[in-house]
Amino acid sequence: MSPKKILVVDDEVDLVEMVRFPLEMEGFSVLKSYNREDALNQTRKEKPDLILLDLMLPKLDGYKVCRLLKFDEKYRNIPILMLTGKALEKDKALGMGTGANDYITKPFDLEKLVEKVKAYLSK
Repeated sequence: MSPKKILVVDDEVDLVEMVRFPLEMEGFSVLKSYNREDALNQTRKEKPDLILLDLMLPKLDGYKVCRLLKFDEKYRNIPILMLTGKALEKDKALGMGTGANDYITKPFDLEKLVEKVKAYLSK
C-alpha cells in the first residue's frame, strides 16, 4: 500500500520544511508547493489525499485556490486544512465558506497538526 500524499502549500520555505519532517516521520509522502500555480498543477497531477494550504500566497490567495479545488468535481473530496496567520473570526468564516475542512492559525502545535492530518485521512 502506497503512503498517503499530503500537499503542503506555503510561500515560506521554512514552514513547509518544518511541517514536512514530522509528516514524513509518520509515513506520509509530502509534496511541496510555494505558490498557487504549482499547488493547482500538483493537485491535478498528483491528486493528493490532503492539502495543507496557506492563505497568504502571492498573486492568488489560498481562499481562491480552495474555492477552485472545492468547486471542481475531481478534487472536491480532498480535505483542505488552511494554515494561516489570519486569526480573525471573519477570516475563519471566509475560509470555511470556501469549502475548507479545517482552519488552523499560526503559530500551531506540530503534534496537534499531525494528529488532525491523521484524523482526516482515517475517515
